[in-house]
Amino acid sequence: MMFGSVGQVKSNSLMDEYASLLSDAVLRHRARAAEQSARIQAELASKIKSEFIANMSHELRTPLNTVIGFSKLLSQHDERKLADKDIVDYANLIHDAAEHLLSVINDILDISKMQSGKYTLEAQEIDVGSILSGCVNAYQMMASEAHVDLRSDISADLPAIRGDATKLRQIFMNIISNALKFTQATGIVEVIAHRSVSGGTIIAIRDSGLGMTAEEIDIAMTPFGQVDSGRSRWREGVGLGLPIAKALVELHGGVIEIRSKKGSGTDVVMAFPASDSVSPVVSSQSTFSAASSP
Repeated sequence: MMFGSVGQVKSNSLMDEYASLLSDAVLRHRARAAEQSARIQAELASKIKSEFIANMSHELRTPLNTVIGFSKLLSQHDERKLADKDIVDYANLIHDAAEHLLSVINDILDISKMQSGKYTLEAQEIDVGSILSGCVNAYQMMASEAHVDLRSDISADLPAIRGDATKLRQIFMNIISNALKFTQATGIVEVIAHRSVSGGTIIAIRDSGLGMTAEEIDIAMTPFGQVDSGRSRWREGVGLGLPIAKALVELHGGVIEIRSKKGSGTDVVMAFPASDSVSPVVSSQSTFSAASSP
């Protein structure tokens, strides 16, 4: 009887020892996994930071070099005897580069405010049809120069949108600009707007351009993500236009969806609610986290 008790005690002791060893092994494994996860996250954060700095360096340096280079040529006008046409061309290049720099800085400030939750809209009732028509008209010359047919079909009975007119214009200008950039000569960009069955507004900006894969759509909707269009990169922007547009649409209580197929064009569809369903003051605190996710 005593020997049996001693044997059972030894067995229990061994089981306790095995359990302790197993527990220690599990804890060590978890610690290694946590350490590896932290290292991967740190490396990813470092990579993202490095890519951001590289992008910013390129986006700022290239147009700045344009400004410096051509302004220097203009300052040497007396020596070089520049033709009037050259002077106008150089001035236009300087103007384009300066506008790009301002656009990059404004986009970065917008993203910063959205990420910190300090971005608010002072909403009021807006005639969205008028804003949309103005955006289409603003891009007609650019479309004509690119030999792209920019069309619009905007219903006369669109309901008012409760929102910020400046930010709505920013949304539409960003998306129309993108559509034109990615549409080749003889292509079509169409802006369509009509009343939804729920009393809100549906807006679609459709192009017959290069189109995107699902992976490229994810890239385009990620802050600082850029899809190659085969054009001069600094003229494409820093990769914030679509993420900002998405965040702004959501701040207006709406949703945005991109439908595209490589080689078959892209549709950007936005749905805005009726004007009485949006708060007079809207904050970006929770909105941008969703907007920045692919």
